[in-house]
Amino acid sequence: MSENEKLTEEKIFEAATVVFEEEGLSGARMQTIADRAGINKALLHYYFRTKDHLFEAVFTKLAKKMFSKFNPIFEKELSLEEKIRFFFREHISFMQHNPKLPGFIINEINHNPQRIKKLLSNIDFKKLWSTILEHHAHELYKYNITEENLPQIMTTIASLSVFPFAARGILEIVFNNYGVNFDKYIEDRKTFAADFVIKAITK
Repeated sequence: MSENEKLTEEKIFEAATVVFEEEGLSGARMQTIADRAGINKALLHYYFRTKDHLFEAVFTKLAKKMFSKFNPIFEKELSLEEKIRFFFREHISFMQHNPKLPGFIINEINHNPQRIKKLLSNIDFKKLWSTILEHHAHELYKYNITEENLPQIMTTIASLSVFPFAARGILEIVFNNYGVNFDKYIEDRKTFAADFVIKAITK
């Protein structure tokens, strides 16, 4: 692929991401995506024959981009507490730059659960637990974290990060009544959520 082709594909991805986030798969139009990318519709179809193919590519790229942010979590050198703090700092920062992504992903998962199933099919959760156990056996024992309750802990951590963005419209209305700035609340949450989880598992 030439440099020009790479640039064109990147413009398509950027435009399609915005349109899909705003309109969803069913509401998005290829002409709208082409206009936003500054190309003609025929060229868009040359790169991606159908809207479904383009959506699949955008959805997969966004999800992989998000998951790749957390590779340091699997480094042995970081303590469990450091990994929790790293997750909230990086995940919330990623959401700040992609604020519509949680609603977009949740909506599309509800419409097509097979899409996320396919995306997660390469993740070996047994190996994930083995890696965590190898790195943090003493901490897991101290905090009473087991293979059985790990899904509860992981989904709790994820929800503490994702929910404010998924429910932003409602939260901003509530916060305005109390003079709370949403952006400051999100910035503070990077530390607050980490402290909350660490205190919870410590008890």
